Amino acid sequence: MKWWGWLTTPDPDPGFTVPKLLKLMVRVMLFALVATLLSTLLQLTPLGPYLNTWWGSLLFVLALYIPLARFMSVDTFVPRRLQARADAARGRSATGQRSASSAQRRKERNRYAGVRKGAPKYGGRR
Repeated sequence: MKWWGWLTTPDPDPGFTVPKLLKLMVRVMLFALVATLLSTLLQLTPLGPYLNTWWGSLLFVLALYIPLARFMSVDTFVPRRLQARADAARGRSATGQRSASSAQRRKERNRYAGVRKGAPKYGGRR
């Protein structure tokens, strides 16, 4: 089941890389295959005539897609723990990123440091 681990492990690299697109294509093909097989099996049951309507097809696709939505979007949102590992592997330190953000916060906080009146509170002039 090594291929299943490859398919369900998020890729922390940003953007659309070739492995991400390949994984996405495989996931979509598996989804289409499962949807086709289930639809074929449901046609043999008394639900068959309802699946031939637009609302029956919509309910079927939603009932199938909602449980599989997380599987389909594995690479869309990378967990922070995996992103931190990928950054560490590339040589970026998490402290360097934090100091940049803390420097940005300090700059914003000290923006009105020497000014007698503070920042406009309720949208400026009234």
